[in-house]
Amino acid sequence: MESVEQIAAETVFSGVVRVERGGTVEYERAFGFADRAHGIAMTPLTRIGVASGAKTFTALTVLALVERGDLTLDTTARSLLHDDLPLVDDGVTVLHLLSHRSGIGDYLDESELDDKNAYVMPIPVHRMSTPDEYLVALDGHPQVSPPGGQFAYNNAGFVVLAALAERAAGVPYHRLVDELVVEPAGLTHTAFLRSDELPGDAAIGYLHADGLRTNLLHLPVRGVGDGGIFTTAADVSRLWRALFGGGILQLPPDLGWTGGILAPETVALMIEPHSPDTHSSAGHRYGLGCWLPADEGLVEMEGMDAGASFRSVHRPADGHTVTVLSNTTEGAWPILDAL
Repeated sequence: MESVEQIAAETVFSGVVRVERGGTVEYERAFGFADRAHGIAMTPLTRIGVASGAKTFTALTVLALVERGDLTLDTTARSLLHDDLPLVDDGVTVLHLLSHRSGIGDYLDESELDDKNAYVMPIPVHRMSTPDEYLVALDGHPQVSPPGGQFAYNNAGFVVLAALAERAAGVPYHRLVDELVVEPAGLTHTAFLRSDELPGDAAIGYLHADGLRTNLLHLPVRGVGDGGIFTTAADVSRLWRALFGGGILQLPPDLGWTGGILAPETVALMIEPHSPDTHSSAGHRYGLGCWLPADEGLVEMEGMDAGASFRSVHRPADGHTVTVLSNTTEGAWPILDAL
């Protein structure tokens, strides 16, 4: 991994890199600082925000509720939103939202952002910590296209999913994620943390490769649905194993499968292409809460926001996983290019 360490030095990379194959960790190293002001070094156990990587957790939570009958893929958003978000088309369903084909207006339209560090939330960030609080920011955005039509990456859609999950189950969204995903997968270092009371093992997000400017004023105080979960590279690997370690491909049990989050047929539905790519020239497709690279047999989680960049690519057939987490806006990408 000489090239990784060279690039890390050249780019002043801050974060964690982990490569494993068949359950064996071939490389894991932390670089930089979790807290620059106090000189606290990053470690492999440091919890790092993964931005839109949280969408996968939301999708898993929603699909678990579908399995137990609280929701269906055909449940309409309107049936649970009632009078909230009146501009959302009555025909928008859970499936449309999971596959970014709802056509609803987005409170954070990434296609219009040139600089994620320059984005300002439409309401004070300290008022954004629950689905109902987020709905205030989502309101007033008209439907962009008919539901079920074209793919358009949509942050608001996953906030709506969080609200639907909470209302359908009668349980707060963050507790649902813990009960249906985090705990069954054995994730010991994963949680939606408040940015104004980060614990000592969580990394502060920084806007740039150097300096002390943090993302505290740029993101909601606590993520809901579309971003904001904190995790480690090891927990990301545990999540992949919980999905595939004893699921549709029947990998050996010694890879650490804990019994799975979803039934194999639901996992198969999740990684089936539901939307063509508009993500990049690489030909990625989208499943339900995860990207599907053009190379057959790969599944990907990805996130980028002010003070966070993350990607984990997994091949269920042999357990090969590459994960890079960074507590800067652009930090992960040069390392990922090398890997």
